[in-house]
Amino acid sequence: MSLTTALDETAIAGLNERFESAAPEEVVRWAVETFGDGLSVGASFGGPTGMAILHMTAQLKPNVHVFVLDTDYLFEETHQTRERATSALNLSNVQVYKSKLTHEQQAAEHGAALWMRDPDLCCDLRKVEPNRRALDGKSAWISGLRRDQSEGRSDVPIVAWNARFGLVKINPLARWTEKETWDYLVKHEVPYNPLLDQGFVSIGCYNCTVPGKQGRQGRWEGFEKDECGLHT
Repeated sequence: MSLTTALDETAIAGLNERFESAAPEEVVRWAVETFGDGLSVGASFGGPTGMAILHMTAQLKPNVHVFVLDTDYLFEETHQTRERATSALNLSNVQVYKSKLTHEQQAAEHGAALWMRDPDLCCDLRKVEPNRRALDGKSAWISGLRRDQSEGRSDVPIVAWNARFGLVKINPLARWTEKETWDYLVKHEVPYNPLLDQGFVSIGCYNCTVPGKQGRQGRWEGFEKDECGLHT
């Protein structure tokens, strides 16, 4: 049975109805059992939601394909969190994907500090294109979207077909709140990014992230933008 054909609109609607009242762990278990090695987990090692998902998934499949998008502009604390969590959660298949352009090549081709002039293009080059390579040949992608993170995410489904990357996208913690997420991290002693204790709420690239802002308002300050393009 081909999962891409089996999970049609009707099947996906049924799964969303089933999972709307289910614990995130049940959603993760279904994803692992259904997609096996065709499953990928996107991890930024920034926000708390992604850390909770990594912990849930690692309990069931420590060799799950975990992909990290290294934009070359990540905080040092983010790199350190990846190292700590990889060891603590016994993750054995963490892969790093980077832009095809180095920082210097991007500046030569598009001008210096592209993120200050055209952040959408910068995100396309350094996140969306590597994300496509990370998911090449995969059947499903577990993501850390929550409905309370922003207005644009307020109706995010738990299971959906993602046309941009051509696979099933799963958001196990869609229904959870920030508090529920932190309660889980504390209960299970899951490592998290120390910048979250320093006023940062949403952590991305150091050149586009500021502390002291609620939700995703700390990203791309000065622009009408709160998504990098991976989830739109």
